[in-house]
Amino acid sequence: MHSSDPLDPTDGSNVPGTVHLVDLDGTIRAKHAENGPHDVVLVPAPSNDPDDPLNWTPRRKALSTTCMCVYTLMSGLASAAIYSVLVPITKKTDLTVADLNAGTGYFFLLAGWGCLFWQPLALQYGKRPVYLISLLGIVGTQIWAPHINTNGQWFASRIVQGFFTAPIESLCEISVTDIYFTHERGRYMALYALFIVGSNSLCPVFAGFIDVGQGWQWVLYWAAIWNAMGFVFLFFFMEETNYNRQSALVEKAATESEGSSQVIESEKGSVTPEMRKGDASSPIVAEFETGSRGESKTTYLDKLKLFRKDQLRQPNRLLSMVIRPLKFVTFPVIFYAGFTYGANLVWFNVLNGTASLILGSPPYNFKASMVGLSYLSPLIGTVIAFFYTGPFGDWFMLRMTRRNAGIWQSEYRLWLLTPQVILLPFGLILWGVGAAHHVQWFGLIWAIGTISCMCTVGCQVSINYCIDSYRALSGDAIVSVILVRNTMSFAIGYGLTPWVTNMGLQNAFVVAGFAALAQTASFLILIYFGRKWRVASVARYVKYSEVMKDAGMIH
Repeated sequence: MHSSDPLDPTDGSNVPGTVHLVDLDGTIRAKHAENGPHDVVLVPAPSNDPDDPLNWTPRRKALSTTCMCVYTLMSGLASAAIYSVLVPITKKTDLTVADLNAGTGYFFLLAGWGCLFWQPLALQYGKRPVYLISLLGIVGTQIWAPHINTNGQWFASRIVQGFFTAPIESLCEISVTDIYFTHERGRYMALYALFIVGSNSLCPVFAGFIDVGQGWQWVLYWAAIWNAMGFVFLFFFMEETNYNRQSALVEKAATESEGSSQVIESEKGSVTPEMRKGDASSPIVAEFETGSRGESKTTYLDKLKLFRKDQLRQPNRLLSMVIRPLKFVTFPVIFYAGFTYGANLVWFNVLNGTASLILGSPPYNFKASMVGLSYLSPLIGTVIAFFYTGPFGDWFMLRMTRRNAGIWQSEYRLWLLTPQVILLPFGLILWGVGAAHHVQWFGLIWAIGTISCMCTVGCQVSINYCIDSYRALSGDAIVSVILVRNTMSFAIGYGLTPWVTNMGLQNAFVVAGFAALAQTASFLILIYFGRKWRVASVARYVKYSEVMKDAGMIH
Protein backbone atom coordinates (compact mmCIF):
# COMPACT_ATOMS: atom_id res chain seq x y z
CA MET A 1 0.00 0.00 0.00
CA HIS A 2 1.32 3.43 -0.98
CA SER A 3 1.55 6.26 1.48
CA SER A 4 -1.06 9.00 1.37
CA ASP A 5 1.59 11.61 2.06
CA PRO A 6 1.61 13.95 -0.93
CA LEU A 7 5.37 14.20 -0.63
CA ASP A 8 5.90 10.47 -0.58
CA PRO A 9 8.20 9.66 -3.54
CA THR A 10 6.20 6.53 -4.28
CA ASP A 11 2.86 8.19 -4.91
CA GLY A 12 3.43 8.78 -8.64
CA SER A 13 2.36 12.41 -8.50
CA ASN A 14 3.09 14.49 -11.59
CA VAL A 15 5.29 16.93 -9.70
CA PRO A 16 7.15 19.48 -11.84
CA GLY A 17 10.87 19.34 -11.14
CA THR A 18 10.78 15.66 -10.11
CA VAL A 19 12.11 13.39 -12.85
CA HIS A 20 13.18 9.75 -13.14
CA LEU A 21 16.50 10.77 -14.63
CA VAL A 22 18.76 7.75 -14.03
CA ASP A 23 17.70 4.26 -15.14
CA LEU A 24 19.53 2.31 -12.46
CA ASP A 25 17.86 -1.03 -13.28
CA GLY A 26 17.68 -0.69 -17.05
CA THR A 27 13.88 -1.03 -17.08
CA ILE A 28 12.88 2.31 -18.63
CA ARG A 29 12.10 2.02 -22.33
CA ALA A 30 12.97 5.57 -23.26
CA LYS A 31 15.82 7.22 -25.12
CA HIS A 32 19.02 7.28 -23.11
CA ALA A 33 22.13 9.43 -23.38
CA GLU A 34 24.52 8.30 -26.11
CA ASN A 35 27.45 10.26 -24.72
CA GLY A 36 28.47 9.98 -21.10
CA PRO A 37 26.60 7.73 -18.64
CA HIS A 38 24.30 5.50 -20.70
CA ASP A 39 21.81 5.00 -17.88
CA VAL A 40 20.74 8.67 -18.01
CA VAL A 41 17.27 9.17 -19.52
CA LEU A 42 16.96 12.01 -22.02
CA VAL A 43 14.76 14.73 -20.51
CA PRO A 44 13.01 16.37 -22.29
CA ALA A 45 12.31 13.48 -24.66
CA PRO A 46 13.45 14.27 -28.23
CA SER A 47 11.38 13.58 -31.34
CA ASN A 48 12.68 11.68 -34.37
CA ASP A 49 13.00 14.79 -36.51
CA PRO A 50 16.64 15.59 -37.40
CA ASP A 51 15.73 19.29 -37.30
CA ASP A 52 14.53 19.03 -33.70
CA PRO A 53 17.21 21.11 -31.88
CA LEU A 54 17.52 18.33 -29.31
CA ASN A 55 18.59 16.02 -32.15
CA TRP A 56 21.08 18.34 -33.78
CA THR A 57 24.58 17.03 -34.39
CA PRO A 58 27.25 18.06 -31.86
CA ARG A 59 28.73 20.40 -34.46
CA ARG A 60 25.38 22.08 -35.11
CA LYS A 61 24.75 22.46 -31.37
CA ALA A 62 28.24 23.85 -30.84
CA LEU A 63 27.70 26.50 -33.52
CA SER A 64 24.37 27.50 -31.97
CA THR A 65 25.98 27.74 -28.54
CA THR A 66 28.84 29.79 -29.98
CA CYS A 67 26.35 32.26 -31.45
CA MET A 68 24.59 32.55 -28.10
CA CYS A 69 27.94 33.19 -26.41
CA VAL A 70 28.92 35.82 -29.01
CA TYR A 71 25.64 37.64 -28.45
CA THR A 72 26.05 37.47 -24.67
CA LEU A 73 29.65 38.68 -24.83
CA MET A 74 29.01 41.61 -27.17
CA SER A 75 25.88 42.93 -25.49
CA GLY A 76 27.44 42.32 -22.07
CA LEU A 77 30.54 44.31 -23.03
CA ALA A 78 28.39 47.29 -23.97
CA SER A 79 26.45 47.15 -20.70
CA ALA A 80 29.67 47.19 -18.62
CA ALA A 81 31.72 49.58 -20.74
CA ILE A 82 31.86 52.47 -18.25
CA TYR A 83 32.47 50.64 -14.97
CA SER A 84 36.20 51.46 -14.80
CA VAL A 85 35.94 54.99 -16.24
CA LEU A 86 33.29 56.58 -14.02
CA VAL A 87 35.72 59.14 -12.57
CA PRO A 88 37.18 60.20 -15.97
CA ILE A 89 33.63 60.72 -17.31
CA THR A 90 32.69 62.95 -14.38
CA LYS A 91 35.79 65.09 -14.97
CA LYS A 92 34.97 65.73 -18.62
CA THR A 93 31.16 66.07 -18.47
CA ASP A 94 28.53 67.60 -16.22
CA LEU A 95 27.63 64.15 -14.92
CA THR A 96 28.33 63.00 -11.36
CA VAL A 97 29.08 59.49 -10.13
CA ALA A 98 25.56 59.45 -8.65
CA ASP A 99 24.14 60.28 -12.10
CA LEU A 100 26.14 57.50 -13.73
CA ASN A 101 25.07 54.92 -11.15
CA ALA A 102 21.44 56.06 -11.35
CA GLY A 103 21.65 55.62 -15.12
CA THR A 104 22.84 52.07 -14.52
CA GLY A 105 19.76 51.57 -12.34
CA TYR A 106 17.48 52.72 -15.17
CA PHE A 107 19.39 50.44 -17.55
CA PHE A 108 18.67 47.38 -15.43
CA LEU A 109 15.05 48.38 -14.90
CA LEU A 110 14.41 48.47 -18.66
CA ALA A 111 16.58 45.41 -19.28
CA GLY A 112 14.16 43.55 -17.01
CA TRP A 113 10.81 44.98 -18.01
CA GLY A 114 11.85 45.04 -21.66
CA CYS A 115 11.69 41.24 -21.53
CA LEU A 116 7.89 41.56 -21.51
CA PHE A 117 8.26 42.92 -25.06
CA TRP A 118 11.08 40.83 -26.51
CA GLN A 119 10.40 37.41 -24.97
CA PRO A 120 6.86 37.02 -26.37
CA LEU A 121 8.10 38.14 -29.80
CA ALA A 122 10.93 35.60 -29.67
CA LEU A 123 8.71 32.70 -28.62
CA GLN A 124 6.00 33.63 -31.12
CA TYR A 125 8.02 34.60 -34.19
CA GLY A 126 11.55 33.40 -33.56
CA LYS A 127 14.62 34.04 -31.43
CA ARG A 128 16.98 34.75 -34.34
CA PRO A 129 15.38 38.09 -35.43
CA VAL A 130 15.17 39.27 -31.82
CA TYR A 131 18.88 38.66 -31.25
CA LEU A 132 19.76 40.55 -34.43
CA ILE A 133 17.50 43.54 -33.74
CA SER A 134 18.85 43.69 -30.20
CA LEU A 135 22.45 44.03 -31.41
CA LEU A 136 21.53 46.74 -33.93
CA GLY A 137 19.77 48.72 -31.18
CA ILE A 138 22.81 48.44 -28.90
CA VAL A 139 25.06 49.70 -31.71
CA GLY A 140 22.87 52.80 -32.02
CA THR A 141 22.92 53.57 -28.29
CA GLN A 142 26.72 53.25 -28.11
CA ILE A 143 27.13 55.74 -30.95
CA TRP A 144 24.69 58.12 -29.23
CA ALA A 145 26.05 57.99 -25.66
CA PRO A 146 29.46 59.71 -26.25
CA HIS A 147 27.64 62.90 -27.29
CA ILE A 148 25.74 63.19 -24.00
CA ASN A 149 26.54 65.89 -21.46
CA THR A 150 23.49 66.16 -19.14
CA ASN A 151 21.93 63.68 -16.74
CA GLY A 152 18.58 63.72 -18.59
CA GLN A 153 20.24 62.67 -21.82
CA TRP A 154 22.29 60.08 -19.96
CA PHE A 155 19.20 58.54 -18.35
CA ALA A 156 17.43 58.43 -21.71
CA SER A 157 20.35 56.68 -23.41
CA ARG A 158 20.61 54.10 -20.64
CA ILE A 159 16.86 53.45 -20.76
CA VAL A 160 16.98 52.82 -24.51
CA GLN A 161 20.09 50.67 -24.18
CA GLY A 162 18.47 48.65 -21.42
CA PHE A 163 15.43 48.03 -23.60
CA PHE A 164 17.52 46.71 -26.50
CA THR A 165 19.75 44.68 -24.16
CA ALA A 166 16.79 42.90 -22.53
CA PRO A 167 17.09 39.65 -24.58
CA ILE A 168 20.41 38.90 -22.86
CA GLU A 169 18.51 38.60 -19.60
CA SER A 170 15.92 35.96 -20.47
CA LEU A 171 16.31 34.65 -24.01
CA CYS A 172 19.76 33.08 -23.84
CA GLU A 173 18.70 30.70 -21.06
CA ILE A 174 15.81 29.44 -23.20
CA SER A 175 18.15 29.00 -26.16
CA VAL A 176 20.17 26.65 -23.96
CA THR A 177 17.11 24.62 -22.96
CA ASP A 178 16.08 24.36 -26.63
CA ILE A 179 19.08 22.21 -27.54
CA TYR A 180 20.38 20.57 -24.36
CA PHE A 181 18.96 17.92 -22.02
CA THR A 182 18.48 18.22 -18.26
CA HIS A 183 21.59 16.22 -17.35
CA GLU A 184 23.87 18.45 -19.47
CA ARG A 185 22.10 21.78 -19.07
CA GLY A 186 24.13 22.88 -16.04
CA ARG A 187 27.43 23.23 -17.86
CA TYR A 188 25.90 25.28 -20.68
CA MET A 189 24.00 27.50 -18.28
CA ALA A 190 27.33 27.98 -16.53
CA LEU A 191 28.87 28.86 -19.90
CA TYR A 192 26.19 31.50 -20.39
CA ALA A 193 26.88 32.84 -16.89
CA LEU A 194 30.62 32.84 -17.66
CA PHE A 195 30.08 35.05 -20.70
CA ILE A 196 27.54 37.42 -19.18
CA VAL A 197 29.47 37.97 -15.96
CA GLY A 198 32.83 37.57 -17.67
CA SER A 199 31.97 40.32 -20.16
CA ASN A 200 31.18 42.59 -17.22
CA SER A 201 34.66 41.87 -15.87
CA LEU A 202 36.54 41.86 -19.17
CA CYS A 203 35.27 45.12 -20.64
CA PRO A 204 36.52 47.35 -17.81
CA VAL A 205 40.03 45.92 -18.39
CA PHE A 206 40.03 47.23 -21.97
CA ALA A 207 38.01 50.35 -21.15
CA GLY A 208 40.65 51.73 -18.81
CA PHE A 209 43.38 51.57 -21.45
CA ILE A 210 41.06 52.91 -24.17
CA ASP A 211 40.24 55.89 -21.95
CA VAL A 212 43.95 56.63 -21.43
CA GLY A 213 44.81 56.30 -25.12
CA GLN A 214 41.71 57.61 -26.91
CA GLY A 215 39.36 59.15 -24.37
CA TRP A 216 36.23 57.85 -22.66
CA GLN A 217 34.08 58.39 -25.76
CA TRP A 218 35.99 55.70 -27.61
CA VAL A 219 35.15 53.21 -24.89
CA LEU A 220 31.59 53.39 -26.18
CA TYR A 221 32.55 53.63 -29.85
CA TRP A 222 34.51 50.40 -29.54
CA ALA A 223 31.50 48.79 -27.85
CA ALA A 224 29.47 49.78 -30.93
CA ILE A 225 32.09 48.24 -33.23
CA TRP A 226 32.13 44.98 -31.24
CA ASN A 227 28.35 44.71 -31.36
CA ALA A 228 28.31 45.41 -35.10
CA MET A 229 30.79 42.55 -35.56
CA GLY A 230 28.55 40.36 -33.41
CA PHE A 231 25.57 41.23 -35.62
CA VAL A 232 27.43 40.11 -38.76
CA PHE A 233 28.52 36.85 -37.14
CA LEU A 234 25.03 36.02 -35.91
CA PHE A 235 23.41 36.93 -39.22
CA PHE A 236 25.47 34.33 -41.08
CA PHE A 237 25.74 31.61 -38.44
CA MET A 238 22.85 31.78 -35.94
CA GLU A 239 20.07 29.25 -36.54
CA GLU A 240 16.52 29.43 -35.20
CA THR A 241 15.95 27.07 -32.23
CA ASN A 242 12.17 27.39 -31.84
CA TYR A 243 10.59 23.99 -32.43
CA ASN A 244 7.01 22.91 -31.73
CA ARG A 245 6.74 19.22 -30.88
CA GLN A 246 2.97 19.47 -30.26
CA SER A 247 3.28 16.85 -27.55
CA ALA A 248 3.71 14.06 -30.09
CA LEU A 249 5.72 11.99 -27.65
CA VAL A 250 3.02 12.11 -24.98
CA GLU A 251 0.31 11.08 -27.41
CA LYS A 252 2.44 8.26 -28.78
CA ALA A 253 3.24 7.00 -25.32
CA ALA A 254 -0.40 7.07 -24.30
CA THR A 255 -1.41 5.07 -27.38
CA GLU A 256 1.25 2.42 -27.09
CA SER A 257 0.77 1.82 -23.39
CA GLU A 258 -2.51 -0.03 -24.13
CA GLY A 259 -4.52 2.14 -21.80
CA SER A 260 -2.16 1.75 -18.89
CA SER A 261 -2.42 4.47 -16.29
CA GLN A 262 1.23 4.02 -15.48
CA VAL A 263 2.62 5.94 -18.47
CA ILE A 264 5.32 8.43 -17.66
CA GLU A 265 6.01 11.55 -19.65
CA SER A 266 9.53 12.51 -18.69
CA GLU A 267 9.17 16.12 -19.78
CA LYS A 268 6.75 16.75 -16.92
CA GLY A 269 8.63 14.61 -14.47
CA SER A 270 5.91 12.08 -13.59
CA VAL A 271 7.14 8.84 -12.08
CA THR A 272 5.30 5.58 -11.53
CA PRO A 273 5.57 3.45 -8.41
CA GLU A 274 6.88 0.51 -10.44
CA MET A 275 9.70 2.54 -11.92
CA ARG A 276 10.70 3.89 -8.56
CA LYS A 277 10.96 0.31 -7.35
CA GLY A 278 12.85 -0.79 -10.45
CA ASP A 279 10.19 -3.38 -11.30
CA ALA A 280 11.21 -4.92 -14.62
CA SER A 281 7.64 -6.12 -15.22
CA SER A 282 6.20 -2.59 -15.05
CA PRO A 283 4.37 -1.24 -18.09
CA ILE A 284 6.29 0.50 -20.81
CA VAL A 285 7.14 4.06 -19.95
CA ALA A 286 6.85 6.41 -22.92
CA GLU A 287 7.89 4.14 -25.76
CA PHE A 288 10.00 6.02 -28.28
CA GLU A 289 11.19 5.18 -31.75
CA THR A 290 14.84 4.30 -32.00
CA GLY A 291 15.26 4.29 -35.76
CA SER A 292 17.51 6.58 -37.73
CA ARG A 293 16.56 10.24 -37.63
CA GLY A 294 17.80 10.83 -41.18
CA GLU A 295 19.42 13.96 -42.57
CA SER A 296 18.39 17.55 -41.96
CA LYS A 297 16.12 19.05 -44.61
CA THR A 298 17.01 22.62 -43.67
CA THR A 299 19.30 24.36 -46.18
CA TYR A 300 21.76 27.11 -45.34
CA LEU A 301 19.56 29.70 -47.07
CA ASP A 302 16.63 28.52 -44.95
CA LYS A 303 18.71 29.17 -41.85
CA LEU A 304 19.42 32.75 -42.98
CA LYS A 305 15.74 33.68 -43.13
CA LEU A 306 14.64 36.06 -40.39
CA PHE A 307 11.18 34.49 -40.11
CA ARG A 308 9.74 31.05 -40.83
CA LYS A 309 6.37 30.69 -42.52
CA ASP A 310 4.99 28.31 -39.89
CA GLN A 311 5.72 30.84 -37.13
CA LEU A 312 4.15 33.74 -39.02
CA ARG A 313 0.97 31.70 -39.52
CA GLN A 314 0.51 30.99 -35.82
CA PRO A 315 -2.34 32.79 -34.04
CA ASN A 316 -1.15 35.94 -32.29
CA ARG A 317 -0.83 35.22 -28.56
CA LEU A 318 1.47 38.06 -27.58
CA LEU A 319 -0.89 39.61 -25.03
CA SER A 320 -1.26 36.39 -23.05
CA MET A 321 2.53 35.96 -23.06
CA VAL A 322 2.92 39.46 -21.64
CA ILE A 323 0.46 38.75 -18.82
CA ARG A 324 1.64 35.24 -17.83
CA PRO A 325 5.06 36.28 -16.42
CA LEU A 326 3.29 38.66 -14.06
CA LYS A 327 1.14 35.77 -12.82
CA PHE A 328 4.09 33.40 -12.49
CA VAL A 329 5.72 35.69 -9.93
CA THR A 330 3.19 34.23 -7.47
CA PHE A 331 4.85 30.78 -7.74
CA PRO A 332 7.08 30.65 -4.63
CA VAL A 333 9.89 28.80 -6.41
CA ILE A 334 9.93 31.27 -9.30
CA PHE A 335 9.85 34.27 -6.96
CA TYR A 336 12.69 32.80 -4.91
CA ALA A 337 14.77 32.28 -8.06
CA GLY A 338 14.18 35.91 -9.02
CA PHE A 339 14.98 37.15 -5.52
CA THR A 340 18.20 35.12 -5.32
CA TYR A 341 19.28 36.13 -8.81
CA GLY A 342 18.46 39.76 -8.02
CA ALA A 343 20.31 39.73 -4.71
CA ASN A 344 23.45 38.34 -6.35
CA LEU A 345 23.28 40.97 -9.06
CA VAL A 346 22.83 43.64 -6.39
CA TRP A 347 26.11 42.63 -4.73
CA PHE A 348 27.84 42.63 -8.09
CA ASN A 349 26.42 46.09 -8.88
CA VAL A 350 27.59 47.35 -5.49
CA LEU A 351 31.08 46.23 -6.51
CA ASN A 352 30.91 47.81 -9.96
CA GLY A 353 29.43 51.04 -8.61
CA THR A 354 32.22 51.54 -6.07
CA ALA A 355 35.30 50.06 -7.80
CA SER A 356 36.34 53.21 -9.68
CA LEU A 357 35.47 55.37 -6.68
CA ILE A 358 37.53 53.33 -4.18
CA LEU A 359 40.51 52.34 -6.32
CA GLY A 360 40.76 55.72 -8.04
CA SER A 361 40.84 57.65 -4.75
CA PRO A 362 43.58 58.01 -2.07
CA PRO A 363 45.47 56.09 -0.85
CA TYR A 364 45.31 53.83 -3.94
CA ASN A 365 45.05 56.47 -6.69
CA PHE A 366 44.72 53.90 -9.47
CA LYS A 367 44.57 55.30 -12.99
CA ALA A 368 41.62 54.22 -15.13
CA SER A 369 43.85 51.62 -16.82
CA MET A 370 44.81 50.13 -13.46
CA VAL A 371 41.21 50.11 -12.26
CA GLY A 372 40.45 48.19 -15.44
CA LEU A 373 43.24 45.69 -14.81
CA SER A 374 41.84 45.04 -11.34
CA TYR A 375 38.82 43.47 -13.09
CA LEU A 376 41.00 40.52 -14.05
CA SER A 377 40.34 39.27 -10.54
CA PRO A 378 36.53 39.07 -11.05
CA LEU A 379 37.19 37.45 -14.42
CA ILE A 380 39.24 34.70 -12.77
CA GLY A 381 36.50 34.29 -10.16
CA THR A 382 33.93 33.90 -12.91
CA VAL A 383 35.97 31.17 -14.60
CA ILE A 384 36.23 29.27 -11.30
CA ALA A 385 32.45 29.59 -10.88
CA PHE A 386 31.95 28.16 -14.38
CA PHE A 387 33.77 24.94 -13.56
CA TYR A 388 32.10 24.69 -10.15
CA THR A 389 28.48 25.13 -11.28
CA GLY A 390 28.97 23.58 -14.73
CA PRO A 391 30.91 20.30 -15.00
CA PHE A 392 31.09 19.77 -11.23
CA GLY A 393 27.46 20.82 -10.78
CA ASP A 394 26.19 18.31 -13.35
CA TRP A 395 28.30 15.55 -11.77
CA PHE A 396 27.00 16.46 -8.31
CA MET A 397 23.39 16.47 -9.54
CA LEU A 398 23.73 12.99 -11.06
CA ARG A 399 25.42 11.69 -7.91
CA MET A 400 22.54 12.94 -5.75
CA THR A 401 20.06 11.43 -8.21
CA ARG A 402 21.69 8.00 -8.06
CA ARG A 403 21.56 8.11 -4.26
CA ASN A 404 17.81 8.75 -4.55
CA ALA A 405 17.04 5.61 -6.58
CA GLY A 406 17.44 7.51 -9.84
CA ILE A 407 14.84 10.17 -8.96
CA TRP A 408 16.03 13.72 -9.51
CA GLN A 409 14.71 16.71 -7.55
CA SER A 410 15.33 20.27 -8.74
CA GLU A 411 16.48 21.29 -5.23
CA TYR A 412 19.64 19.21 -5.61
CA ARG A 413 21.38 22.10 -7.40
CA LEU A 414 20.70 24.43 -4.48
CA TRP A 415 23.33 22.66 -2.40
CA LEU A 416 25.91 24.30 -4.69
CA LEU A 417 25.08 27.59 -2.92
CA THR A 418 26.67 26.37 0.34
CA PRO A 419 30.07 28.15 -0.14
CA GLN A 420 28.21 31.42 -0.70
CA VAL A 421 27.04 31.55 2.90
CA ILE A 422 30.61 32.14 4.09
CA LEU A 423 32.51 33.58 1.15
CA LEU A 424 30.12 36.26 -0.13
CA PRO A 425 29.74 38.11 3.21
CA PHE A 426 33.51 37.73 3.70
CA GLY A 427 34.20 39.33 0.31
CA LEU A 428 31.83 42.24 0.85
CA ILE A 429 33.18 43.07 4.31
CA LEU A 430 36.80 42.77 3.12
CA TRP A 431 36.04 45.12 0.20
CA GLY A 432 34.26 47.86 2.15
CA VAL A 433 35.88 47.67 5.57
CA GLY A 434 39.27 47.02 4.00
CA ALA A 435 38.96 50.13 1.83
CA ALA A 436 37.83 52.21 4.81
CA HIS A 437 40.96 51.14 6.72
CA HIS A 438 43.25 51.42 3.69
CA VAL A 439 44.13 47.74 3.58
CA GLN A 440 46.90 46.79 1.15
CA TRP A 441 45.52 46.89 -2.44
CA PHE A 442 45.87 43.12 -2.99
CA GLY A 443 43.29 42.52 -0.26
CA LEU A 444 40.75 44.50 -2.28
CA ILE A 445 41.65 42.64 -5.48
CA TRP A 446 41.13 39.35 -3.65
CA ALA A 447 37.78 40.60 -2.34
CA ILE A 448 36.36 41.55 -5.74
CA GLY A 449 37.43 38.18 -7.16
CA THR A 450 35.63 36.39 -4.34
CA ILE A 451 32.50 38.51 -4.73
CA SER A 452 32.40 37.91 -8.49
CA CYS A 453 32.89 34.15 -8.12
CA MET A 454 30.13 33.78 -5.54
CA CYS A 455 27.71 36.07 -7.39
CA THR A 456 28.21 34.05 -10.58
CA VAL A 457 27.46 30.85 -8.67
CA GLY A 458 24.29 32.37 -7.23
CA CYS A 459 23.06 33.69 -10.59
CA GLN A 460 23.65 30.42 -12.42
CA VAL A 461 22.11 28.18 -9.77
CA SER A 462 19.00 30.33 -9.34
CA ILE A 463 18.27 30.38 -13.08
CA ASN A 464 18.80 26.63 -13.33
CA TYR A 465 16.53 26.03 -10.34
CA CYS A 466 13.69 27.91 -11.99
CA ILE A 467 14.04 26.08 -15.32
CA ASP A 468 14.55 22.69 -13.68
CA SER A 469 11.42 23.17 -11.58
CA TYR A 470 9.10 24.40 -14.35
CA ARG A 471 10.63 23.35 -17.66
CA ALA A 472 7.38 23.61 -19.64
CA LEU A 473 6.81 27.16 -18.39
CA SER A 474 10.42 28.30 -18.62
CA GLY A 475 9.94 30.69 -21.55
CA ASP A 476 7.64 32.89 -19.45
CA ALA A 477 8.98 31.94 -16.02
CA ILE A 478 12.43 33.30 -16.87
CA VAL A 479 10.83 36.67 -17.60
CA SER A 480 9.23 36.56 -14.14
CA VAL A 481 12.65 35.91 -12.62
CA ILE A 482 14.22 38.79 -14.53
CA LEU A 483 11.43 41.20 -13.56
CA VAL A 484 12.11 40.54 -9.88
CA ARG A 485 15.87 40.59 -10.38
CA ASN A 486 16.14 43.81 -12.36
CA THR A 487 13.64 45.72 -10.25
CA MET A 488 15.97 45.00 -7.32
CA SER A 489 18.96 46.11 -9.42
CA PHE A 490 17.23 49.37 -10.30
CA ALA A 491 16.67 50.14 -6.65
CA ILE A 492 20.31 49.57 -5.68
CA GLY A 493 21.63 51.43 -8.72
CA TYR A 494 19.46 54.44 -7.94
CA GLY A 495 20.38 54.56 -4.27
CA LEU A 496 23.91 53.12 -4.20
CA THR A 497 25.95 56.31 -4.14
CA PRO A 498 23.85 58.13 -1.46
CA TRP A 499 23.84 54.96 0.65
CA VAL A 500 27.63 54.56 0.64
CA THR A 501 28.21 58.31 1.03
CA ASN A 502 25.85 58.73 3.99
CA MET A 503 26.82 55.57 5.88
CA GLY A 504 30.48 55.45 4.98
CA LEU A 505 32.31 52.49 3.47
CA GLN A 506 32.75 50.56 6.71
CA ASN A 507 29.17 50.75 7.97
CA ALA A 508 27.64 50.30 4.51
CA PHE A 509 29.55 47.12 3.78
CA VAL A 510 29.11 45.65 7.26
CA VAL A 511 25.37 45.99 6.65
CA ALA A 512 25.85 44.51 3.17
CA GLY A 513 27.81 41.58 4.59
CA PHE A 514 25.15 40.62 7.13
CA ALA A 515 22.38 41.13 4.59
CA ALA A 516 24.25 38.80 2.23
CA LEU A 517 24.60 36.24 5.04
CA ALA A 518 20.82 36.17 5.55
CA GLN A 519 20.14 36.09 1.81
CA THR A 520 22.58 33.30 0.98
CA ALA A 521 21.41 31.12 3.88
CA SER A 522 17.83 31.33 2.60
CA PHE A 523 18.46 28.43 0.21
CA LEU A 524 18.03 26.12 3.21
CA ILE A 525 14.36 27.17 3.32
CA LEU A 526 13.95 25.92 -0.24
CA ILE A 527 15.77 22.69 0.53
CA TYR A 528 13.00 21.92 3.02
CA PHE A 529 9.96 23.63 1.48
CA GLY A 530 10.87 23.65 -2.22
CA ARG A 531 9.30 20.33 -3.16
CA LYS A 532 6.26 21.00 -0.98
CA TRP A 533 5.69 24.23 -2.88
CA ARG A 534 6.13 22.41 -6.19
CA VAL A 535 3.59 19.81 -5.12
CA ALA A 536 1.15 22.58 -4.20
CA SER A 537 1.60 24.13 -7.65
CA VAL A 538 0.82 20.99 -9.67
CA ALA A 539 -2.70 22.08 -10.66
CA ARG A 540 -1.57 25.52 -11.82
CA TYR A 541 1.46 24.04 -13.57
CA VAL A 542 -0.66 21.56 -15.52
CA LYS A 543 -3.15 24.31 -16.40
CA TYR A 544 -0.55 26.66 -17.82
CA SER A 545 1.38 23.81 -19.46
CA GLU A 546 -1.72 22.82 -21.39
CA VAL A 547 -2.34 26.41 -22.45
CA MET A 548 1.23 26.81 -23.69
CA LYS A 549 1.24 23.38 -25.33
CA ASP A 550 -1.95 24.10 -27.24
CA ALA A 551 -0.48 27.41 -28.36
CA GLY A 552 2.67 25.67 -29.59
CA MET A 553 4.78 27.68 -27.15
CA ILE A 554 6.58 24.72 -25.54
CA HIS A 555 9.71 24.40 -27.59
